[in-house]
Amino acid sequence: MARQATGAEPASEAEALAAAIIARADRDVAFVARITGESRYLLVSHFERAIERELERHGIAYGDHPLLRPMVEAHGRELAEFVVNAVGLEHQFALAAIERLAGDPARLLRVDLWDTLRAGIEAAERHLASPAGGLPSIVAEVDALRREARPR
Repeated sequence: MARQATGAEPASEAEALAAAIIARADRDVAFVARITGESRYLLVSHFERAIERELERHGIAYGDHPLLRPMVEAHGRELAEFVVNAVGLEHQFALAAIERLAGDPARLLRVDLWDTLRAGIEAAERHLASPAGGLPSIVAEVDALRREARPR
């Protein structure tokens, strides 16, 4: 962000994108309440037990189907995530409000956010281009299809 403050051009697309997002921060960046740690575990466990009770009510037990336990776990996490997202939507705090509460007149939080955004964008771009990200295999597959489709 220091380069942006001096008016110099961003050194990378990631820096430019981070700067564009921070420029819109007063309207587009919010801090949300997020349930984490043991409390999140309690929430997931609650929904897993609720699903198990409902299955038992219908005479269904874990031995009845090999994928029953993974289904209970997946749906327990999904229902917990639904609640967590609802809390986050209801309890958002604007960046300017957080800066006021934190006593951040120099807006250092924005600089930190810019740096985190830039680093995250760069990491995502590297992942996309890596074999784990899948782009090289997609490019190779499309190239192979093009070679096959060429008239001989």
